[in-house]
Amino acid sequence: MFPDERLPMSRAIQLDEPGQLRVVPTSPASPAAGEALVDVAWSGICGSDLELHAGTRPAEFARYPVVPGHEWSGTVRSVGPDVDPGLVGRKAVGEGFRYCGRCQPCLDGDTTLCTDDYDETGFTRPGAWSDHLLLPARLLHVLHDTADLRAAALLEPASCMAAAGLKAAVQPGETAAVVGGGTLGLLVVQFLTAAGAKVTVVDPREERAEPAKRCGAGAFTTPDRVSGGFDVVVEAAGASGTGRLAVALTRRGGRVVLTGMAHEDAEPLPPADLVAAAITVHTVFGASSKAWSHAVRAFSAGLLDPEPLITHEYPLEDAERALDVLADPRVPTGKVLLHP
Repeated sequence: MFPDERLPMSRAIQLDEPGQLRVVPTSPASPAAGEALVDVAWSGICGSDLELHAGTRPAEFARYPVVPGHEWSGTVRSVGPDVDPGLVGRKAVGEGFRYCGRCQPCLDGDTTLCTDDYDETGFTRPGAWSDHLLLPARLLHVLHDTADLRAAALLEPASCMAAAGLKAAVQPGETAAVVGGGTLGLLVVQFLTAAGAKVTVVDPREERAEPAKRCGAGAFTTPDRVSGGFDVVVEAAGASGTGRLAVALTRRGGRVVLTGMAHEDAEPLPPADLVAAAITVHTVFGASSKAWSHAVRAFSAGLLDPEPLITHEYPLEDAERALDVLADPRVPTGKVLLHP
């Protein structure tokens, strides 16, 4: 144990049922074999958390009551038996999917496609809207001792976009468009530019032009002004019609990576558009262990900088206020963080 055998009392934000948040006292359990206990430094809020709070997340991907929080950073406090004691005191982030590691997708490295029942930190298991988080140590990714834990809290969404970047497989000098200039879109911009692509961000909100260029985009345009012909297009908006737009912007024989899921799509993607243009389509569901490693390496090397995307910070007990701000379309937000 670190620093001693006594475990501190802890607070957590528990979602008893949709719309019902409350602060609850908790007493962290000692890590069992294969587990680690983390002191949470920062925890992020994303659209999936809004769905969890609103009760619109599909039933098979939620379990109430639950402590949300699948985006986080922290420091390892203690570890259980059979875990490297050298992890204690290290800064870390961690994967959310509790994959089995035995099925064929897991053995192939596609851990988000595990054939076991869905199980994920912050949705079916207690998450990081808490002072402490208990998780399997195998899910940890250790950071440099000098790592900025505030910025590192964005490594979960960054890992999802690392998966998109790996699927895109851009070559130096290729042209790429990113549909969506929000947090996810600007994270994937950084991966694409690091790989040598010339990137254009497409978003209807003109105020996103400057953040896009700060993240490495060479150009910014709106959907009504954009011209097509890109080698690769990444859809990172998850809004009605954005999948169809992504395909329309791709040159014949090009590649599309779809990452968003619109609740309702008034402009669905016609299969004929894909066939006629011989476009290769990739999709991303979460982040595999490989994508996590890719994102952490990029962050540690200084090729990925999520810090400018953070716009709001709230104490842990103000989680409901933070959710309201993120859900309000009148408030321009990037990444919203909670801290103990």
